[in-house]
Amino acid sequence: MGNNSSAPAQVTPPTDKSLNPQSDPLSVPPPPATVGQAVITPGAEAHTPPEVKPVQPEIKPELPNNPGTYEELHKACKEIFPQPFEGGRLVIGKGVSSHFQINHTLTLGSPMVSGYRFGATYVGSKQFSPQESYPVLLGDVDASGNVNANIIHAFSKNIFTRFVAQFQGEKSNTQLVTDYKGSSYTASLTVANPDLLNGSGLAVGQYLQKITPSFDLGAECMYQRGGHIPGGQVAVMSMAGRLKGEKWQAASTFCPAGPGGGGLHASYCHKINDTLQIGAEFETSVGMGESTATVGYQLEVPAVGVNFKGQVDSNWTIAACMEKKLLESQIPLTVSFSAIGSQVKSDYKFGIGMNIG
Repeated sequence: MGNNSSAPAQVTPPTDKSLNPQSDPLSVPPPPATVGQAVITPGAEAHTPPEVKPVQPEIKPELPNNPGTYEELHKACKEIFPQPFEGGRLVIGKGVSSHFQINHTLTLGSPMVSGYRFGATYVGSKQFSPQESYPVLLGDVDASGNVNANIIHAFSKNIFTRFVAQFQGEKSNTQLVTDYKGSSYTASLTVANPDLLNGSGLAVGQYLQKITPSFDLGAECMYQRGGHIPGGQVAVMSMAGRLKGEKWQAASTFCPAGPGGGGLHASYCHKINDTLQIGAEFETSVGMGESTATVGYQLEVPAVGVNFKGQVDSNWTIAACMEKKLLESQIPLTVSFSAIGSQVKSDYKFGIGMNIG
């Protein structure tokens, strides 16, 4: 586990360590790309409701050789791919003060994702750089009373803590993440849903070390205990590496064995020029017998305020998103368009959104 932006005042949709409602909004799955689990196809994104996601503190200038966190190994490639949505979406944000911001989100689409959410963000006054202030408190609530809450705080230039909680009816999920960033390494510990009375919970330890200026190596150990697990407990070990060039990056995560068999997650991204980036990703699960390959690109045209992302995978699912900033508007306004279609399933979805503020 282990959920990751550098602008704390922004409320963005969950990361890899955030709670993922892919199948059950209240289940905390093992960390992505480490356990041999079914590969999620891009089409699943269209059914994911808007969420609050913890803001990842960025690497400090005081730590130029820090490799970042283990969960960020594939982040550069993931950011190239589009995040399609379905139906209509309206987001209105308002800065109440230099420390406080509120936002309203209205989603119209399938019954699963439709509804209204009210969110708020508070940014403290403890600063390590002009771009960062702590603590950061993020939260939102919908019309049914379901609550997402996040707290991000930096106790020093090396220690960062994130607390994530979800409450839905009588069910709840909690997660505590602590990162220690050294001069050339990062050690992380995640604890999710600890229950001392029943002896259940999930713990994940991660370590990422910079070996050379262009090569990072890391390992992760996940331990889960509970009555619903065969044998009562399970431990999974995975390894990862990342090789970086001036304009490219290749990363791989390998799990030799696990409850669902072994798994491999590999990614590659390349910055062609200042406006164009391309990326490729491959995920496989030996236990599930599933593999998915995805290629995509991101094209930015700052002169006209356009950002376009597209992708296609080995299941013949095509997805694309375009954002257009209306630069001449006195009020910050961004219009977004989304489309995703499966040639095999003959299933097509479209979305349009507007972000004001």
